[in-house]
Amino acid sequence: MTHQPERRSFLRGQFRHKTVMRPPGAVPADAFPEACSACGDCLAACPESILLKDEDGFPKVDLSLGACTFCGDCASACETGALLPTTVWDWRAKPTAECLSLQGVTCRTCEDHCDAQSIRFRLATGGRSEPRMDPDTCTGCGACLTACPTNAITFFQHQPSEETPC
Repeated sequence: MTHQPERRSFLRGQFRHKTVMRPPGAVPADAFPEACSACGDCLAACPESILLKDEDGFPKVDLSLGACTFCGDCASACETGALLPTTVWDWRAKPTAECLSLQGVTCRTCEDHCDAQSIRFRLATGGRSEPRMDPDTCTGCGACLTACPTNAITFFQHQPSEETPC
């Protein structure tokens, strides 16, 4: 699916279509606007209060408000089938250049808050440590972002690599 920017976005120089982080279990992005009625039931059901409405009124996840526990309450509240029960989410965390450890400041807050133990630090030159994320074990819950004092975490959609048999 190709994105056609609106005239307003074009004139503001906003050419790229930004991928919105939908709640866990969301149907594919191209089918979501048709499947979701924007009723807000999932927002009300979220015990972590991390779901907000985007500019079109559809639910999106804002991990700066807290971490997702993958409880499934949002999917249970969805009567249209736009959110389905799932244990897999394709969003993963990635540290940014603002990470304190990359600046020579000892900080392991994200590692301490990662229940999946997906974050490790590798020693580098100049007293720095480089954060390393394992996208295969990261759940994308956002606990690292919530704990990070500089919000030096971004999220991307992870496509699992295909393993080839020996």
